[in-house]
Amino acid sequence: LMLTTPESLAILISQTDAVEILKNVEIVILDEWHELLSSKRGSLLELSLSYLRTLNPDLQVWALSASIGNIDEAARAAVGLSADPVIITSGSERKLDVECLLPRELDRFPWTGHLGLSLKTQLLDELDPEVSTLIFTNTRMQAERWYQTISEMRPEMEGLIGLHHSSLAREDREAVEEGVKNGDVKWVVCTSSLDLGVDFQPVERVVQIGSPKMVARMLQRAGRSAHRPGGKSRLLFVPTNAWEILELEALKASLRIGEIEARPPLEKPMDVLIQHMMTLACGPGLNIDEFWLALKDTYSFSKVTRDELNWCLKFLTVGGESLQNYPQYRKLVFDAEDGCYHVYNRAQVQTHRMSIGTIVSRESVMITYANRSKIGSTDEGFVAKLKPGDVFQFAGKRLQFIMLRDMVAYVRASKFPTNVVPSWGGNRFPISETLSRAFRQVLVEPHPGLEKLLIPLLGTQNEMSLVPGPDTLLIEIWNSNEGEHLFAYPFEGRLVNEGLAQLWALRFAKREPATFSFSANDYGFELLAPVGYGFRTLFDDDFFASDNLQADIAHSLHISQMSQRQFREIAQISGLIFTGYPGSPKSGRQKQISSYLLYQVFAKYEPTNLLLKQSHDEILFSSLESERMANTLRRMAQMKVAWKTLASPSPLAFPLVVERVASHLSNETLEKKVERLKKTWSRETEKRV
Repeated sequence: LMLTTPESLAILISQTDAVEILKNVEIVILDEWHELLSSKRGSLLELSLSYLRTLNPDLQVWALSASIGNIDEAARAAVGLSADPVIITSGSERKLDVECLLPRELDRFPWTGHLGLSLKTQLLDELDPEVSTLIFTNTRMQAERWYQTISEMRPEMEGLIGLHHSSLAREDREAVEEGVKNGDVKWVVCTSSLDLGVDFQPVERVVQIGSPKMVARMLQRAGRSAHRPGGKSRLLFVPTNAWEILELEALKASLRIGEIEARPPLEKPMDVLIQHMMTLACGPGLNIDEFWLALKDTYSFSKVTRDELNWCLKFLTVGGESLQNYPQYRKLVFDAEDGCYHVYNRAQVQTHRMSIGTIVSRESVMITYANRSKIGSTDEGFVAKLKPGDVFQFAGKRLQFIMLRDMVAYVRASKFPTNVVPSWGGNRFPISETLSRAFRQVLVEPHPGLEKLLIPLLGTQNEMSLVPGPDTLLIEIWNSNEGEHLFAYPFEGRLVNEGLAQLWALRFAKREPATFSFSANDYGFELLAPVGYGFRTLFDDDFFASDNLQADIAHSLHISQMSQRQFREIAQISGLIFTGYPGSPKSGRQKQISSYLLYQVFAKYEPTNLLLKQSHDEILFSSLESERMANTLRRMAQMKVAWKTLASPSPLAFPLVVERVASHLSNETLEKKVERLKKTWSRETEKRV
């Protein structure tokens, strides 16, 4: 019996005695399969399972998940295409009690994040010091701020409150987990680091700060409470802006009809395939014909052609078309005695084993005390802005920055107050397709018990513009001193809306050249053009065209530059660049330069390189959600378009204006700037009404 990870299993396969180690494996249990399934970790695990099936064709695979929409597809990916999966369900729905912490009144002009901390007193009145509670946030920065706020407001809870996120030192995270299990820690402010694989029997309640943006994510987090047969999960939702109250209504609506997001497996991630071929060559040997047959049984790689497999083999044996003159890229040699490919030398085996896996971390700086006691890590960009003596909040502590040396930030404890919290790279969760579909519907439905509260929001939106139904595309026009504003509301998530904003800007510019700026959130996007720009006169049905979408995206988003950045991750996973030895990693700059040079070589001398194509596809289909964008355009083409002219930004438009204003450099705080804008626009709105 062994508890392990996809990466550790791959390392076992890379051993020369892998057959002896693994030939007697009879059963594999995949926990939280939905989280692995649609990632490169899941693709790597599929390949490892295919190897185990070559050793034991009767291998049983059990995949566990409590929150997945595409159960049949997930099952086939787990057991292989040649097997008929058996799907077992519990037979009864898990009980879930969801409450929303409602503000006493709503602002007519909501903006992202402003509502959450204003509910801190109400939240603390709801929390029971004797009830074990997980308080989930969507970002590490949010977790730090809420932990600081709760600790300051409830000093009597010192020692009973924990903080948990992925950038904290492992020892501190494990101490918090142990404290929850034995009951010493009652409240934990956390991120998705406690979403999965955690069985805390004492936890009785879960708090969600801000919309989880996915039905499955809410189920997953709610399921951390009363985690036992027959238990009833309790979740308290704390909205961070007024529109999130309606997002919760959409979540409930999706749950009532049993709609949960699908997690489709990846299709042909070639960097993972190349890594696994290298893993087999390090261990038992790569028999290309046997491997080809095993590959056809996997879900993610069954569509790999023999030509593509031969390309990968040539890539590993001689460096492919472009790198044949560089000995370090000749990694495999054929052994006629056993009919297998093996790794060329021992050094390459060692470097490969140290690089196994698909998790590519961002460049981070370790934060330690002067005695080298680790606290955690944060982005290099945040530390670069600090001056010696600056104080910031991290890991629930006030820390004074001393110096940065060799990617280590040395700090000391401080008693000075501070509002500075580290920022981490990464995108905010976009609203899922399932949830956005439900949100469009609940916008125009009755909300029993919430009508009076929602009047300032929905009533003002109707007075100034329109609350759009699921079959109506609302486009608002507003003229200000800055220029002409267009607001459109597809309600399809931040990534899709960002893509649509830039796509429409391109299409407007083809009709009448201009310089645009834009902002986007989960509900819609804003385009800002020069004064007098005729958005409505230039608009036609071609704006919904999806025929040449990929070409238009490439033209409007400078996709080659984005592809170059994505290639760095692919280069690491495929073994093109070595990330460094333990304790002596290569810097982000070194890795970026290496991957950039390789990208340029492939682009110039081998444009059909499969890894080059993969970087382009990953940007289109993952980062930009181009398939969802195309579906959105087709849906919008069937909708009634409602144009509304505004005297000032509507409740739907206001957050988009704030999003853009927040990016401007200014000595004025965002809060003061927003309050000033609200007063001005409120007066204009009152005059109009």
